[in-house]
Amino acid sequence: MSKSLAPGAPNPPQDIKRPDRPKLLEVLGPGLITGASDDDPSGIATYSQVGAQFGYNMAWAMLFSWPLMCAIQEISARIGRVTGRGIAGNLKQHYPRPVLTALVSLLLVANTLNLGADLGAMGAALKLVIGGPALLYVVAFAIASTLLEIFARYARYVSVLKWLTLALFAYVGVTFVVHVPWGTVGLRLIAPHIAWTPAYITSLVAILGTTISPYLFFWQAEEEVEEVKERDGAKPLSRAPRQAATEFTRIRWDTYIGMGISNLVALFIIVTCAATLNAHGITNIQTSAQAAEALRPIAGPAAFAVFALGIVGTGLLAVPVLAGSGAYAVGEAFGWHVGLSRKFSRAHAFYATIAVSMLIGAALNFTPIDPIKALFWSAVINGVVAVPVMVMMMLLGANTKVMGRFTLTRGIKTVGWLATGVMGLAAAGMFITMAMGGGS
Repeated sequence: MSKSLAPGAPNPPQDIKRPDRPKLLEVLGPGLITGASDDDPSGIATYSQVGAQFGYNMAWAMLFSWPLMCAIQEISARIGRVTGRGIAGNLKQHYPRPVLTALVSLLLVANTLNLGADLGAMGAALKLVIGGPALLYVVAFAIASTLLEIFARYARYVSVLKWLTLALFAYVGVTFVVHVPWGTVGLRLIAPHIAWTPAYITSLVAILGTTISPYLFFWQAEEEVEEVKERDGAKPLSRAPRQAATEFTRIRWDTYIGMGISNLVALFIIVTCAATLNAHGITNIQTSAQAAEALRPIAGPAAFAVFALGIVGTGLLAVPVLAGSGAYAVGEAFGWHVGLSRKFSRAHAFYATIAVSMLIGAALNFTPIDPIKALFWSAVINGVVAVPVMVMMMLLGANTKVMGRFTLTRGIKTVGWLATGVMGLAAAGMFITMAMGGGS
């Protein structure tokens, strides 16, 4: 959308990739994309494992985690919108350098492992549907995602990501192909059967680690910063307090709807695998592609194809978010020009970080590294790094030097600290269950 400049007004910066037509879905943006990217192929694998192993008995976790997700993602969005800087930029300004370096390094490691697992799952899923070499598809997905993220105009790129969220509804459709005892599902949502066993606790930790991940915090905060750059008249709220009421309302609706869609889809994946795989005694699923393949003889070729292609669609959405969130964090830590709205010539280090992350993620699929173990360790690292990042976000949000008059309200602060405490317990539980032998 081109700007109409008054006579004598300065031209817009030339390092910004200006859109040439209105953006789609103006109200739903960073929150929608962040929530949808949470259901990446690795997340689908986790939800499939849970549904296959425990049936409907862990469906309640998606209801439980939704308000926690909403609170912490809204806090990250508020920090970005108020300050005009992302999480890493604010950490750099207000915390010691070693803290920032440690957290950004852990984020990069976890993101890269997750990228490798997601690209591998996408390649395996496409091979199931059309045949051919899975590794070739891995490379193709990595190259296409990188080129689109670097060279597409920001508004057009965001529109593509928004439309890719429709891929999530493939998993809603699958539940209408298979027989689901909805009465049992409803009962387990409100009266869950909780088993205090290492396997159950490990799976619960995996769900929390999948739904509340550090890369989501960094991404949503940075996308609020991008929105400030792209929208006419938008400024950081610290400099334009009159915009606060409207922007906070938009952020809340965007975040709650985005996280709601994310958890609803995750619930449908659990239900689908419980109604098919668990009901037929198939309880050991390791990857999302294995879940799709196992569905074929039970639910039929239509359900199999929809489930498999959904893995590809969600991966196309999640992979750029994983690579982009890491690049944002590194770029702000080093003081680079960052942002998907910038041209490559003005943010080459930022875009190079995206490309290198994609390259390493794809290359992991050509090594002897076990993708299942890589996924496990990325979840471990995410679980570890999430807690201190959330603590610092809560401190940033309550600091008047950072947020000015827009410090966190009592309600969101309470739920935010609750989410932080839950993730702390989850991280502790993860180490305890690892010491006990994991899910064995």
